[in-house]
Amino acid sequence: MELGNAVVPAILAADWVLGDPVYAWHPIRLMGKAIDAMETYLFDRGQNTVLGGIILAVTMCGLFAVPVWLLHNVLWGVSHILGFVWDVYWGFHCFALRDLVKHTQRIGNAVAKNDLPEAREATSMLVGRDVDQMDGHACCRAGIESLSENLTDGVIAPLFCFFAASLLGVPGVAGMVFFKVASTLDSMVGYKNERYLYFGWAGARLDDVLNYLPARITWILTVIVAYILRGYSAAKAYDIGLKQHARAPGPNSGWSEAAFAGALSLRIAGPIWKGGVLVTEIWLGAKEDRIDANPRDIRRAITLAYTITYTFVLFNLPLWI
Repeated sequence: MELGNAVVPAILAADWVLGDPVYAWHPIRLMGKAIDAMETYLFDRGQNTVLGGIILAVTMCGLFAVPVWLLHNVLWGVSHILGFVWDVYWGFHCFALRDLVKHTQRIGNAVAKNDLPEAREATSMLVGRDVDQMDGHACCRAGIESLSENLTDGVIAPLFCFFAASLLGVPGVAGMVFFKVASTLDSMVGYKNERYLYFGWAGARLDDVLNYLPARITWILTVIVAYILRGYSAAKAYDIGLKQHARAPGPNSGWSEAAFAGALSLRIAGPIWKGGVLVTEIWLGAKEDRIDANPRDIRRAITLAYTITYTFVLFNLPLWI
């Protein structure tokens, strides 16, 4: 295997071994600081508008994705080893499977020990809702919901952008960085509140567009993997994913969430409180399925997530060998 063909396996291996290390010069942390600084600059000049949000998105994509692309070409021209290290470094930081699994496992482990305060604290690290009244089942449901949603935008979508960029003749890692800029913009300014209703529009829509195909691919992959693995329901993954995806907010997150509920024969979501106010009470899953999610369900969801990821990579084998 040529060194360039080993970039994707190396990204997966680095994620498996290292997870998401915390350090001051973490590229995504720097991305967040740059977005925050640019936001302040634009707001100080009265550009808390749709145009200001477009300027922010274009600037951030140019600031991060373009240098990664250019230095990819330079470093691979100097040394294949330098180019390989550069690509794996950036790709690894744009990929978040192990960290996502670790946070979800923490919920399951706490519930298994009947440590409800720990389970609630772990849940609060994954979801933005009140956790003080959640029981162990609700914590497990929230963990599975978060795992399934973030499997799309933290795992499948970055890989999809890698492969899509490669097809277009662009370094795959530049595609991953471009996606990560959009995802970070959405998480920082993509809110429908007074401050970001207009300013965050561009970042939120860019994230929606880039996740559109990955979300639906994740649904199909969930069906395929549920058919292959014992104890999962491919029929429910297909049917519930297709019929209930629109119950979740946004155009994309519901596809994987509903598909996981179906594959696990489990109902997830349910009552969600924020600031003491009940904001939604929508369930995903078949009416006859149970709601008492437990640590075993979390383990099964993690198995599903890993298998979906590696299946997607294998399906795209011709693009990286």
